[in-house]
Amino acid sequence: MKNFIPLVVFLFALEACVPAKKYNELLEKEQNCQDELEKYKASSLDFEGKYKDFEARYNTCKSETAALKLDTSVLGDKLRNLEVTIDRLTGENAALEAKMTNVRKSGEKATASLQADLEAKNLELQRKQLELENLESELESKQRLLAEREARVNELEEAIRRKDEAQQLLKKRVMDALTGFENKGLSVVQKNGKIYVSLEAKLLFGSGSTTVESEGKKALVQLAKVLETEKNLEIIVEGHTDTDKLNSATSPKNNWELSVLRSTSVIEIMLANSKMDPKQLMAAGRGEFLPVDPENKAKNRRIEIIISPNLNELFEIIGK
Repeated sequence: MKNFIPLVVFLFALEACVPAKKYNELLEKEQNCQDELEKYKASSLDFEGKYKDFEARYNTCKSETAALKLDTSVLGDKLRNLEVTIDRLTGENAALEAKMTNVRKSGEKATASLQADLEAKNLELQRKQLELENLESELESKQRLLAEREARVNELEEAIRRKDEAQQLLKKRVMDALTGFENKGLSVVQKNGKIYVSLEAKLLFGSGSTTVESEGKKALVQLAKVLETEKNLEIIVEGHTDTDKLNSATSPKNNWELSVLRSTSVIEIMLANSKMDPKQLMAAGRGEFLPVDPENKAKNRRIEIIISPNLNELFEIIGK
């Protein structure tokens, strides 16, 4: 907004030279670019936040699964120890009953004492039996929960595997489609769950121009033909410039505007030469403020096409 007020003043001063209709069109186009840029910045930040949230929740699922496995192992040990104790108490109970039979003739006092011991052993046996039943029930519940968590983790891992395979395949298709442009300022890399297609400005534009040249147009058309069949992608086209300042009375007037206009020129070519859905595409301009190599201006003058996957399937699994 701070940059916009001086711009309006400057354009107003040139009103005698620039027709009012063209002046209004430029203002409207610049405002639209600013609005669209803010919207796409918010969309990109929201997507990256969702992606990080998914990674955190996925790691939590794995940690809980490991804890359940440990609980199950501990309960199993307790169950086996109780079974040994019950066997021992059952044997002791049988021995006491035999002893009671042998000493019954010794008198009422000895019989009463043995009877009390027998009843105490029976009560302990009943308590241990109840504890065993409770442990078996808890173990069964833990095993069910463990099975559910393992199924969830397996489902997530399978969905991630399918996503990664699809992304690898898409990257290969993109690289195959752009074979021959690698040494002309084009590169394809995969990072942070996205595919980045970077095209240096020398492949696409003349100095200070927003018109795509023929060689660059070939690369964009081939890329668009690959992407037109991918309906579950979000594609951001970012324009970048070097630090050389633009001071022009006509459009583009500065690096911000140059970067945005170049990104929209790229999108127009891709849409005009393919069946891509315009709703999948976003135009953005970074100006000079996101260089890849501060020492190499040529590398900083570029168009980056950022291809992001649709993570709705993974979020649906986590939300179950």
